[in-house]
Amino acid sequence: MKRIGILSDTHSCWDDRFAAHFAGCDEIWHAGDIGWIDVIRRLEEVAPVVRAVRGNIDSGEVRRAFPELLEFEVEGCRVLLTHIGGYPGRYAPGIQGRLLRSQTNIFVSGHSHILKVMYDEGLKCLHINPGAAGHHGWHKKRTLVRFTIDQGIPSDLEVIELAGNC
Repeated sequence: MKRIGILSDTHSCWDDRFAAHFAGCDEIWHAGDIGWIDVIRRLEEVAPVVRAVRGNIDSGEVRRAFPELLEFEVEGCRVLLTHIGGYPGRYAPGIQGRLLRSQTNIFVSGHSHILKVMYDEGLKCLHINPGAAGHHGWHKKRTLVRFTIDQGIPSDLEVIELAGNC
């Protein structure tokens, strides 16, 4: 069993509540628009495994350190992590085919700043967009997601709302 924390669109924002809410997580996944590399370094102090992809605002050190797309397996779940991916019924170009070919179980993307958790019945894939954790953008609520994967089954998904600025 693994506890997973997911965030996106921090845009260089660090909030100590990230560490508080992700304490006890085995992994943290960042779905892009990281901003400063220090955000990742601080997340690495919270969880033993941090996986991240670059987003469209990322440059320099972040762009060199992280891929645009990351595929991996956790507890029997195949995961695809990217920044601009869309969602069921409105996937970004090339994403639906990739999800189908890789038989992805969990698809995580960011970019929209809109929290969205949907199951794609056709692809048998759970889509998670954790919304935006930073304060840059038009979103009204800053959000994180936390859940458990046990023997290939995601469960206990929680949405965490963060009031105020970073």
